[in-house]
Amino acid sequence: MGLDWSRPEERRPLLAASRAPRVFGRRWLVLLLFSLLGFMQGLVWNNWGPIQNSARSAYGFSDLDITLLVLWGPIGFLPCFLFMWLMDTRGLRVTVLLTLLLMVLGAGLRCVPVSDLGLRRILIHGGQLLNGFAGPTAMNGGPFLSSTWFSPDERATATAVAAMLNYFGAACAFLIGPLIVPAPNNTSSSLLTQEHVESIQDRIEAVMYTEFGIITVLFAAVLAYFPARPPVPPSVAAASRRLSYRSSIGRLLSNARFLMIVLAYAIPLGFYAGWSGVLDLILTPMHVNQVDAGWIGFWSIVGGCFLGIAVGRFADSVRGVLKPILVLLFSAATLSATWFTLTFLSNVTHLPLTTATLYTSCILIGVFLNSTVPIFFEMFMETVYPVPEGITCGFVTFLSNIFTGLLLVFLTFYHKELSWLNWCLTGSSFLSLLLLVCFRESYDRLYLDVFISV
Repeated sequence: MGLDWSRPEERRPLLAASRAPRVFGRRWLVLLLFSLLGFMQGLVWNNWGPIQNSARSAYGFSDLDITLLVLWGPIGFLPCFLFMWLMDTRGLRVTVLLTLLLMVLGAGLRCVPVSDLGLRRILIHGGQLLNGFAGPTAMNGGPFLSSTWFSPDERATATAVAAMLNYFGAACAFLIGPLIVPAPNNTSSSLLTQEHVESIQDRIEAVMYTEFGIITVLFAAVLAYFPARPPVPPSVAAASRRLSYRSSIGRLLSNARFLMIVLAYAIPLGFYAGWSGVLDLILTPMHVNQVDAGWIGFWSIVGGCFLGIAVGRFADSVRGVLKPILVLLFSAATLSATWFTLTFLSNVTHLPLTTATLYTSCILIGVFLNSTVPIFFEMFMETVYPVPEGITCGFVTFLSNIFTGLLLVFLTFYHKELSWLNWCLTGSSFLSLLLLVCFRESYDRLYLDVFISV
C-alpha cells in the first residue's frame, strides 16, 4: 500500500478544508438512471440472437446478417477512448446524454417503417451499430460513477450494480424475445404463409417500438436531471487531482503490476465472451439444443449478476480484500471449467455425463467469471490511482475485446471440432489464477480516504 508512484502535487485535494466529504441521497437516483442505460444497451445489443430464426423468416436475414448484428457491439468499442476521454474531461452528464442520444437514434432507426426489406435490414444494422457505440459508457462508466458519487464503503457495491445491469439486460433478451416473438416452427421461410410472416414482423416491431419508447423516456429523464457531479465530493480521493491523459498512458504501460492484473482480466473474460457466443455449437455433440443452450447462457449471466453484486457489497463491508475475493472466484471458475472440459472426455475420465452435471458445470463457469468483473474494476482503480477511471477501464475492456476477436478469428479456421475452445477457457482461467496469486495488491485510493482524511 502506498502512493510511491504519484507526485504530491497530483494528489493535492480540490476539496477545501471547510467542506468535508459527504454523500447525497440523490446518488441512488443517478445510479438507477445509469444502470437503466446499461440495461437497455445490453438488451438492445442481444435482441437478435435469441430470435434469429424468426428474424430470418421476417426480414430475410442471412448468416452474415445475424453475425454482424452481434458483432456491432464489439465493433462499437473502437472509439471507446473517445468516450472515456469525454467522461474524464467533461463529466458524467455530457457523456451519458451523448450515449443515450446515440441509443435513441439507433432504436429509432430500427423503427423506420419502410416496405423495402433490403433497406429495412440496412436501417436495422445501422441502429445496432449506434447502440454498439453506447457500449463503452455502459460497460466502463460504473467505476467513474461510484468514485464520483459514493463513499469508500459503497464504491464496490455501486460499481457492481452499474456493471452487472448491463449484463442483466443482455440476459433478459433470452426471455423477452422468445416470449413475445413467435418462432417459425422449423418451417422453411419459402413455405411460410404471408399471414405468419406478417405476424412475426408485427411482434418484432412491437419489441423494437417498446425499446425505442423506453430509451426515449430514459433520455428525457437524464436530460431533466443527471448532474455531472455532486456539490461536494464523497471522499478525499474523489476530490484529488488526476493525471493528464499523456501521463496516464505512460503510467499504465509502465506499471508491471497493472499489466499483470489486466492480463488476468482480459484473457479469461475475453475468451469466455467468445466461448459463450458459440456455446450452442460446443454443446451440439452432447445433444443439447439451441433453446437449452440459451437457458444455460441466461442463468450463467443472471447468477453472475447476483453474485457480483453480493460480492461487491461484501468487499465494501470488509475493505482491502479484493485480491482474496478474486483468487477465490477464479479458483472456483477454474475448477468448474476443468469439470466441464473433462466431462467431454467421459470415455477417458469416467466422469458422469448427465444433463444435470453438464448444465451445472457450464452455468457455474459463467456465474464465477461474470461475478469477477466489478471486483476487477475496483482493483484496477486502486492499483493505478490517480490515473482517471475512464482511460483505465477503456484500456482494459478494449484489450478484452481484442482477445475475444482473436479467439473468433481462430474459430474461423478451426471450426470442425470445438473441444479446443474448452481447453482455452480452462487454461486461461488457470493462468489468471496464477497471475492473481503472484499479484502484489495495493490500495492507493483507499489509503487516501482512510489515512489522509483522518
